Amino acid sequence: MTDTSADTLLLTILGPTASGKTRLAVKLAGRLNGEILSADSRQIYRGMDIGTGKDLKDYVYEGTPVPYHLIDIVEAGYKYNVYEYQRDFLKAWQGICERGKQPVLCGGTGLYLEAILKGYRLEPVPANPELRATLEQKSLGELTRILSGYKQLHNTTDVDTVKRAVRAIEIENWYRSHPETPKAFPAIPSLVFGVTLDRESRRSRITERLKSRLQEGMIEEVQHLMSDVSAEDLIYYGLEYKYVSLYLTGKLSYQEMVSQLEIAIHQFAKRQMTWFRGMEKRGLQIHWLNALDDPEENVNKIISAI
Repeated sequence: MTDTSADTLLLTILGPTASGKTRLAVKLAGRLNGEILSADSRQIYRGMDIGTGKDLKDYVYEGTPVPYHLIDIVEAGYKYNVYEYQRDFLKAWQGICERGKQPVLCGGTGLYLEAILKGYRLEPVPANPELRATLEQKSLGELTRILSGYKQLHNTTDVDTVKRAVRAIEIENWYRSHPETPKAFPAIPSLVFGVTLDRESRRSRITERLKSRLQEGMIEEVQHLMSDVSAEDLIYYGLEYKYVSLYLTGKLSYQEMVSQLEIAIHQFAKRQMTWFRGMEKRGLQIHWLNALDDPEENVNKIISAI
C-alpha cells in the first residue's frame, strides 16, 4: 500500500436491506468526488442484478456517474469468499487513493464489512473432500450443532442450506488445525455511519421492493441464470435466488414463494442489524442516521463529522 492510501480516511455507510444506504453513499461520493466500494456478498456476481438490487442506474450524482467497484466481478456459480474480497478490496482501494478520490465503503454484508474495518487476517481455505464426505449426509440441524461446537464461527447466519453449513465447518476446521500465518493487512482508518429505520417502515419498504422486483422480471432473471447455473448453486446464494429457484423447480407454488421469500427477507434484515450491533460490542463505533431523514441532511452530518 502507498503512503497516500495509508493516510486516506475511509467513509463507511452500512445498513440493513431496504434502508437506502446505497443512495446515501452515492450522494456522499458525489459531493466529495469519491468512488464507491461495495460490501455486498451477492452483488459481486454478474447476471444477478434484480434479485440483489444492484440498481446501477442510481450510481449517478447530478448527472455525473459515480464510479463503483466490487460489483459484477465474477460469474454466477462461482464460490467467492471473504479472503478474495479482502484481496479485491485492497486492489480497488489502492487505485482510488492513487487517483486522489474519496473512498466510500457501502453495503450490508457484515462479514465483509468487519473483515475490512477490523483488518482480519484471513487465509484462503482449500476444500477438504474427506471431511465433506463425512458431513454431507447429515441433517442441517446436525451440521448447525457441529458448527456451534467451534469457538469462532465463520458466519453464524450462514447455515440456511446443507452446502453452506458444510463449507462453514470446513473453514472452521481448517483454521483450528492451521494457526494463522501473519499476513500484512493495512490498518485502514474509517468513519462508520449506519443507516437505520423503524421496524414498520423497514417492513413496508421490503414488501414494496419485493413487488417491484417481481414486476421488473426477477423470476425471468433466475430462469435465465438456470441455463448456466444449477438450481442447487442458486439456492446457495439464498433469499431471492433460493426461493425463486424452488418455485421454478416446482417445489413451491407462486404464492408460497412470495410469502416465504418476504418472511425470509424480513428475517435477513433483522440478522443484519444483530450483526451490526455485534460489531459495536466488538469495539467498532457506528454513528447512526435515520433513513427517514432528508438524505441531504444526512450527507451534511457525515461531512461535518470528517
